[in-house]
Amino acid sequence: MSIAKRLTDQGITLPDASAPAANYVPFVQVGNTLYVSGQISRTDDGLITGILGDNMSVEEGAAAARTCALQLLTQVRAACGGDIDRLVRVVKLTGFVNSTKDFTDQPKVINGCSDFLVEALGDAGRHARSAVSAGALPLGVAVEIEGIFEIA
Repeated sequence: MSIAKRLTDQGITLPDASAPAANYVPFVQVGNTLYVSGQISRTDDGLITGILGDNMSVEEGAAAARTCALQLLTQVRAACGGDIDRLVRVVKLTGFVNSTKDFTDQPKVINGCSDFLVEALGDAGRHARSAVSAGALPLGVAVEIEGIFEIA
């Protein structure tokens, strides 16, 4: 089954790709490898801000990470000229969690992104991953995730 059909069947609509907010590009393709810049936690209503271990629960953090997954797929689709079915697999994610120094559940937060990608893409969504703490993230967002993808 195509990725586009899988997403449609699951009621998932990818947002429009956002433009970079500074002097960088949203993605770089080298051969069949696509490097997608960090995508921050946000919805159409705005940024999802907060600090895990302070004013945000693990569940809220995981929901914020899920929004990063949507943004990542949006950038992949843009890099593939609008054809998300060129995505072969998710190779690696690096997730950054805005958290207190004693918060240790970064992996549970980034699971929001990882779980979504596996649900949405099946085995093509399985990936290597890092989940790290950050003392602060741009604009006070709760989560930022960058990704490496294989495309056809």
